[in-house]
Amino acid sequence: MRSVTAVLILSLVVAAAPAPALAASHRHEPTTATVTGPIPGAVPGDRLADRVEDTYPFFSTPVDLAAAGYVEEEFSLSGTADGWSTTGERVATAVPYTTRVIVRRPASPLRFNGTVLVEWQNVTAGYDLDALWNPDTLLRAGYAWVGVSAQRVGVDQLRGWSPARYGSLDVTGGGAYTTDQLSYDIFAQAGAAVRAGDLLGRLRPRTVLAIGASQSAGRMTVYYDRVLPQVAPVFHGYAFIVGTAPTRVGTEPVFQVLSETDVRTPDRPADTDRFRRWEVAGGAHSGYAGQVYRRPIQDRDLGGAPEYSCDRPPFSRVPMHHVTAAAYRHLEHWVRRGTPPPTAEPLRFNADGTKARDALGLALGGIRLSQVSVPTALNDGDNTGETFCRLFGSYQPFDRPTLDRLYPTRLGYVARVAVADVRNIASGYLLPADALSNAREAATPTP
Repeated sequence: MRSVTAVLILSLVVAAAPAPALAASHRHEPTTATVTGPIPGAVPGDRLADRVEDTYPFFSTPVDLAAAGYVEEEFSLSGTADGWSTTGERVATAVPYTTRVIVRRPASPLRFNGTVLVEWQNVTAGYDLDALWNPDTLLRAGYAWVGVSAQRVGVDQLRGWSPARYGSLDVTGGGAYTTDQLSYDIFAQAGAAVRAGDLLGRLRPRTVLAIGASQSAGRMTVYYDRVLPQVAPVFHGYAFIVGTAPTRVGTEPVFQVLSETDVRTPDRPADTDRFRRWEVAGGAHSGYAGQVYRRPIQDRDLGGAPEYSCDRPPFSRVPMHHVTAAAYRHLEHWVRRGTPPPTAEPLRFNADGTKARDALGLALGGIRLSQVSVPTALNDGDNTGETFCRLFGSYQPFDRPTLDRLYPTRLGYVARVAVADVRNIASGYLLPADALSNAREAATPTP
């Protein structure tokens, strides 16, 4: 194992070069927002307390940030925003708003890698969800992460969840703009505040990336395609995760990462020097790792985690966050050095339009992490059943005879995992630290 570990560690060399300045533009500059905070309050607290300092941030992370040299802080962001339709018409100007941003960042500049991931909080479940906050990968790499509450559904839920803390928030112009017309400008103003250093303490960012998952990726697609051509650029690059991506060719690079769930047709756009698309075999739109992380938070802040009755055992265990971690690193280099990410084979389809699968039921093609290329279970992106089941994929462990046939010895299995991971590191789809995690898991006997 020591030799495998050494190979994994030495397989990736990280360089740090300053990000280029955003190109000068005659387009409309975003209005400067007023930042207030950090707002007092911390877990444990009472969300319904009358005093703000006795409350705490919604979905505050339970991760021990201090042990990683990180802090969590919440701010209010207020100002005036323009409103935009989904087709790119300006429908309002200078509408007052107040929202919140949540920041998780290194406490010291020495711990900071220079890149800030600004996430458009997802509201599909009816509340703000930090869908792309993956502490294992982000803390390790030294990113700062900023979650922006840009949409009415999330803000309205916050107002009721803790009136003392969030009762003054409004992203609708007092109810005049209820279909998130202000969200694009609010998100951009949050990005501008990040670039100005107003949310980061002593940190000074070199690269500011916009990221969004699922519905949030869709909102960012509208922003990039329809709004951005008319306004000054704020973000250096964009990551669209498990959702749509722009069709416009712009200056800022675009990276799209899709799970198997999200790929429903063999028709897809071609990669270019400004666009890259990766598809992950066996991955789910909303998989196991996110469910495990969020369950105790949902118990604490929502009174319980939802239970689902799906037609197949839910939650693929293919670690999509390993691929997004590699994607962020590539996007960072793309911005700073002009080096496009590696391409990846797409998922394969049969002539009848169905996904091609092997004898074990695993999807063919795509980025194949060791959980798929050296499988101990059927992980796929498909499921059916109530509510969100179609987003969860499926996880069905192989029985003992199948495992014995595939892997006569544990040592042989561990070696195959290591070889698959080194191959993915060399291809640029996996970071060495995540490969080490895979190796430890593979070497641990299951009950």
